[in-house]
Amino acid sequence: MKTAKDLKIPYSWPDRYPLFLENFFYIPGFYEGHGNYGPVPWEDPRIFGNSRSVAIEYCSGNGQWIGERAKQNPGTNWVAVEKCFERARKIWLKLHRESIPNLFVVCGDANTFTQYYPPSGTVSEIHVNFPDPWPKRRHAQNRLVRLPFLQLVDRILSPGGKATFVTDDPPYASQMLEELSASGWRPLLESPFYSSDWNEYGSSFFADLWKEKGRQIYSMPFEKIL
Repeated sequence: MKTAKDLKIPYSWPDRYPLFLENFFYIPGFYEGHGNYGPVPWEDPRIFGNSRSVAIEYCSGNGQWIGERAKQNPGTNWVAVEKCFERARKIWLKLHRESIPNLFVVCGDANTFTQYYPPSGTVSEIHVNFPDPWPKRRHAQNRLVRLPFLQLVDRILSPGGKATFVTDDPPYASQMLEELSASGWRPLLESPFYSSDWNEYGSSFFADLWKEKGRQIYSMPFEKIL
């Protein structure tokens, strides 16, 4: 059985470079050579080695949500994108211990990964689940779901691709809706364009935590306009 010690980055920080390991892709930060490595086709044997449809979850945390989705949908390839190495390693352990062959883990910045590595028009759906809300106004520019990220996502989604954004933070939910509207995405729900009781969407650590604390969840599904 795999243990945490089985996954480690075999080089020092000054010698860093993008690295494929077993069902794991490490994207170093503060690195300028990404354009020399990507894009990488999903059919590459280091990733899935097949041409099934691809779904990406950003901010995957410990992998609870995407692990269940991957097991329930074995005909789809699932990619977990998580910036924190310790969390990404937990997802990696989960896929091995629970035998989830259609799950792949990316440890790195969401914008960097999306800009350089997925081929254009090859992703059928994306999910952004509980991204850091950066609640202080002076930090709001650090939020993931803004126009630059949406433009990157637009590049990798296939025509008619779906995107779902989930948060418990009301100001962030409002900003997401504004950015999505300005970017020309089509909402899949009628006004106010979100659901707070979407049980079939699946559960996650943060979804369970915030519901237990009585917070409202904003689940916002959108579609890429052809």
